[in-house]
Amino acid sequence: MKIKQKDINPYPNSDSNKRYFTYEYYLRRTFSQKCAKIPIDAGLTCPNIDGTCGHGGCIYCSGDFAPTSSLSVEEQLKAGKATLFRKWKTDKNIAYFQAHTNTYAPVDILKEKFEAALADPSVVGLNIATRADCLEDEKLQYLSELAKRTVLTVELGLQTANDETAKKINRGHDFRCFADAVKRIRHASDKINICVHLIFGLPGETAEDMLESVRRLSELRPDQVKFHMLYVMRGTVLGKMFERGEYEPIERQEYIKTVARAISLLPPDTVVARLTGDGAGEGLLAPEWSRKKVSVINDIDKFLFENDLWQGKFFDL
Repeated sequence: MKIKQKDINPYPNSDSNKRYFTYEYYLRRTFSQKCAKIPIDAGLTCPNIDGTCGHGGCIYCSGDFAPTSSLSVEEQLKAGKATLFRKWKTDKNIAYFQAHTNTYAPVDILKEKFEAALADPSVVGLNIATRADCLEDEKLQYLSELAKRTVLTVELGLQTANDETAKKINRGHDFRCFADAVKRIRHASDKINICVHLIFGLPGETAEDMLESVRRLSELRPDQVKFHMLYVMRGTVLGKMFERGEYEPIERQEYIKTVARAISLLPPDTVVARLTGDGAGEGLLAPEWSRKKVSVINDIDKFLFENDLWQGKFFDL
């Protein structure tokens, strides 16, 4: 009988050949089935766009996220469910407040948005994307209350732990601000899941710079991590840099190798919620290989297997 990869997989939080804690496996363990994730645009902006801490947003930000915010939360959920139901049948959904900064508003407005999503009986969880500098105590108190009623995940964009790179991309806050936000969320509630976004291929960063961000993040023991490659969209500051020859995207094999090494540095119980970015569409300038997500993921799996790597193998407790 031929030995299958999953039969010799050294990583414990898996029931397949995946050598990392996949989001699909997390969903099955948490909800006993896969769930649809429905993007919601709450109609909010960002302090790095409106001038509070910066103008124009991060250099890669195109502002293109979810359905138009002219629709209510209820209408967006209804439309999202109808679209996803054609792909797979599920009666459990996660409302993903994705566009811009979803705690950048007074608490009464946040309550109106989030409670509207929770009123839908199919919604079993909320994912709220925000920034480390938009989590005042009053908002954390409300989030801690939400976490008692649903599976709540706060998604924080770190992108890099290198403060010099953060300045280059116009991030608007430093790593100390991010680390403090993580600690404050933990203090507010141990029921709030923290998902952190990292971007590989930022201007001027080497592979070692990217891995150092993973090491520093791992010390904070995030519940989930999303890896993205930096893709270049037309009309952004980064897009103009690329067109002038001032930025060269990360190569496909370098990205695969770096993500695989990053996985080996993560805590073994951190969910790897994403392995690639989403730069598809007519607005994508580069890298062209980012359109082939499944192929990239398969090659990351292959690299892990061929190099005897798995999540947590080199995690330093």
